[in-house]
Formats: sequence, C-alpha cells, structure tokens
Amino acid sequence: MHVPASVPWEALGTAPPSTEVSATETATRAATRAGVRIRLAEGPSTLEPISRFLATVWQTPDSQSPFTPDVLRAFVHAGGAVHYASDEYGVAAASALVFCSPASLGVYSMIAAARASDQGVGYALKHAQRAWALEHGATSMIWTFDPLVSRNAHFNLAKLGARATEYAVDFYGRVDDGINRHDETDRLTAVWPLSDPRPSRLAGPDLDHAVVDPRLAPDGLPYSARDEDGHWCRVPLDIVTTRRLDRPLAARWRAAVRDVLRPAFEAGFTATGFSRSGWYQLTRKEQP
Repeated sequence: MHVPASVPWEALGTAPPSTEVSATETATRAATRAGVRIRLAEGPSTLEPISRFLATVWQTPDSQSPFTPDVLRAFVHAGGAVHYASDEYGVAAASALVFCSPASLGVYSMIAAARASDQGVGYALKHAQRAWALEHGATSMIWTFDPLVSRNAHFNLAKLGARATEYAVDFYGRVDDGINRHDETDRLTAVWPLSDPRPSRLAGPDLDHAVVDPRLAPDGLPYSARDEDGHWCRVPLDIVTTRRLDRPLAARWRAAVRDVLRPAFEAGFTATGFSRSGWYQLTRKEQP
C-alpha cells in the first residue's frame, strides 16, 4: 500500500536532486523549503499520532488505520524506518519502509501520505527515506501505486525518476477504506534507483505522427499509441473525482488502461516516464 489516491505526491519540491549534493543535504533542503521538520519515529508517543494521521488520510476509524501503532513499532524494531514530517499543526506526512531480501539491496516503502499536495512535503519525506536507505546500505526503493492516479504517476516517474516495472491486477484484493472501497486495486511497481535518480520531463506523444490505437478511452479520445520513442498510454487527469461522481465511468477507465498496460508489461516494456498531460511512456527494458 502506498500513496492514497486522494492525497497524491504531486508537484512536491522545486528542483531535482543533484548527484553533487548528498542525499541528506537534498532531504534537508527540501524539508526547509516545505516548512516542515522530518524525524524518525520510534515509541508510542510518536507512533500513535502517526497511526491516527494515516487513518484520517485513508478515511478509516482510528482502530482500523492502515497501520496501527503496534505494527509501526514492529517495523522499527525489525530494522525499518518510520519517518514523519511535522509543522505547527502536527503530523503533516508520514511513511514506513522495511528491507527487502538481503540480496536485492533494496527497501520497500510500505506506505506514504501527506496531509496536502502541492506543498513540497511529500518530496521532502521521500528524500528523507532515500537518505536513510542509502545510509543503511540500500541501493533501490520499491513501492506500488495506482496506475490511474496521474498525479502520483507524475510524481513517481517524472519528479523522482523512478521506473514502473510490473503491472499487477487487483494487487491487494478488496480493501475496505475510503480510498479503495469501490475500485479494484490494480497497481504498478515503482523502482527508484537511490544513488543516481534521474527525474525527467515528457511532452507526451505527437498523435499526428504516431500510430494511434483505434480503441478509444472512456472519454472518447485516443489513449494508446506507438511511435519511435515507444508505447504510450493515457490515463484520466483526475480519477479521484471521477470515482466519487461516476463509479461506472471509473470502472471503465480501469478496464481500458488495464487492457493496454498489462500486455505491454508482459511483453517486456517498462514505464520510464509520464507527461503532465497524462501519458505513460513505455519502453523496452534494457538488456543486461
């Protein structure tokens, strides 16, 4: 489980990290710009408000938070990390990560959320996770996100420089919270290279010069195309509002995007970028 659809990591931070700046310095600068302080949580005094914060974001009762205080405490005790950002109003963002298998040298970000988007807090929190992971010997970070949420996709692929390497249908099964209750939980797996992340900007495909799939999206417009740069797949710009106002339309978007992305990933493509206009760029995985 990762960033909720209603509070996406989008437009957070103002500049990509430089390879000449340490990960810790990048995280510190981002936190200063966002006006928050980011710390590690360990005991009940900090883990309990973090759990309540996550329950608020995922629209559940405190007792049914995505991660209760005891579970967060277990993550920390097992050698993982729970980060939180705070400001004058309290917890502004929180995340939790654990280590993957030793051979992978990776960490898995279990959950991350911010009180509001477009304020740089999520960007700062993500780079605090990155700095911690690098200090503890990790080389990559993995998490999942909903492929339909364009703001998350832009943050993950364009702003952070992660790559989506796998498409999973209904990854979590039924999730009874305010975010996922009325939708299937298809997810993309994001992989973020920590030592040298490469944010990117894309304009999207030129449909006048691309091979456009005759299938149309639920909004009646093209959403699948191919050109010399690879495959492209468009998602709605605001699926969160669509889910709230028109669930059948949201379900049609889910099926349409799945029909394009799943076979592309199965054929060896990976999502290497995302445009502001809502297009995934899919390219062949580099051969070893």
